[in-house]
Amino acid sequence: MVLALLAIAVVVANAFGRIQRWPPTAHLVTGQPTQEQPRTRDCPADAPVPPARAVVHPPPGGWPGVPQAVSVFNVFAGEVRLEYGGHRVCGLMHDARTRDSRFRAGVGMVIVPQAGNQDPVIVYWQPALKPGWIPTIRIGAPSEVQHVDTLRLVVRTACLAVALVLAATALMAYPGARDWTFLGYAALCGLSVVWQAVLSGLSGYPEPWLPVAGHEPRWFVGLSSMGLGAVLCGMWLLVAGPGLPPGVRRRMVLATAGTWIAASLTVLLAPLAWLEPLAVGVELAFRMVYLLILGWALHRLWRQRPGVLPALAGMLPFALIALLELAGSRLLIEYRVEVIQLAVTWFLAVSAYALNLRLGRLRRQRDEMQQLAETDPLTGLPNRRAGLRRLGEMFAVAREDGTALSVAFIDIDHFKAINDDHGHEAGDRVLVAVAQALRATVRGASEAARMGGEEFLMLLPGVAADSAVQRMHALRVRLAATARELGLEGLSLTASIGVATLRDGDADAAALLRRADQAMYAAKRGGRDQVQLAG
Repeated sequence: MVLALLAIAVVVANAFGRIQRWPPTAHLVTGQPTQEQPRTRDCPADAPVPPARAVVHPPPGGWPGVPQAVSVFNVFAGEVRLEYGGHRVCGLMHDARTRDSRFRAGVGMVIVPQAGNQDPVIVYWQPALKPGWIPTIRIGAPSEVQHVDTLRLVVRTACLAVALVLAATALMAYPGARDWTFLGYAALCGLSVVWQAVLSGLSGYPEPWLPVAGHEPRWFVGLSSMGLGAVLCGMWLLVAGPGLPPGVRRRMVLATAGTWIAASLTVLLAPLAWLEPLAVGVELAFRMVYLLILGWALHRLWRQRPGVLPALAGMLPFALIALLELAGSRLLIEYRVEVIQLAVTWFLAVSAYALNLRLGRLRRQRDEMQQLAETDPLTGLPNRRAGLRRLGEMFAVAREDGTALSVAFIDIDHFKAINDDHGHEAGDRVLVAVAQALRATVRGASEAARMGGEEFLMLLPGVAADSAVQRMHALRVRLAATARELGLEGLSLTASIGVATLRDGDADAAALLRRADQAMYAAKRGGRDQVQLAG
């Protein structure tokens, strides 16, 4: 509606010449020239040189006399140092303010060597905590290196954005579902955001928003322990499916929370020398438990258990990563951060799909329970509570719109005698037949209700008094025909019906219903098998 009004306003303003019409050659210039040099950070004179070192030699014949860009990725702790000739550049992966502004996902520098120069580029960094997590050094034309750098940033930020959207969606679904699983899933997404931010260096982009710098190893190991434990818990819940008892689910969540707390305390209190074996142990434990869950998922698939395919789909990227590691894939080494982020994001998306299926089941169960709570089990008509609620709704609409509303209170005559003469089973058949006759008389399924025993209520929205009385006389004729169709010897099926139409003196729906009830009793006193209109 707001957009439509804005569109109308723009059209009207344009018609009256209130909007500037720009000629085809027009253009718009924003911003202003700057005196700021590209942001680089020279290494402090007293800064220690990181122990790990790589030398990038020039091609045979020396460097060509064109600019060269060097960028370093996948350094998860400490400072990166690049040297060429007498030029040095340092930067932290978790503080974008310390990096060359031309590089967004890595620490880089641009050099312009003289043609034939033989000086190498030397890169220093802190060794990785886990084997195989080695840095990637890319060298090439500045535009090419920067394009790859930008692509990495796009993938990393997109994964974080997806996790944030999924967390917000789960939180919005929780009030309607009232299921703790949605809160747990939102917590998993939130944890993955922090974990991925530290893993990818986005915790320091564009400025540090987490106190990671200087404590990278503890953040890295702690969040990896918590994140991998939460992913394993999510995998098990996906594989186990909706049939998992609530008590087991609760114990798994408590165990995961306990693992998080234990991992956090261990990482915070453990000496730095323990972090490397802890990181290796966490990864090894993840692989072992992952294989167990994968085996259980394949077993359930072989047994044709429902809901296993989404779980296998969510686990598949982690198996592919393991296969790539066994194959020694250079692509995995170069883009390890992006691959892990994509795997986690895919798992979160598949989990969201499973969560959406769970929400659908919860809604169906709620609707079924509500229908059972508001439906008469014998006749299938709405029960007294549902009938009164529907009457209140129609009363409010009729008052607001000024339309007619009639109600009919119906009582089967001599129903006790029917039970006594023909048996309770026959009495039930009579009630079911009456319900079918009422359904055929009204327009909607919610306009007829069983009020209890042999009493029924009919709602006639938009029907005036005369028309309501005529329809009730037609119902009497239908009931008499129904008695013959039941084939019960000597059965006579009649009803006393009271009709009331909304008038100004009715303060609420109860007053209207009370007048219909009084009219029904007047019909009984008048000899039964008749229709009485309330005064």
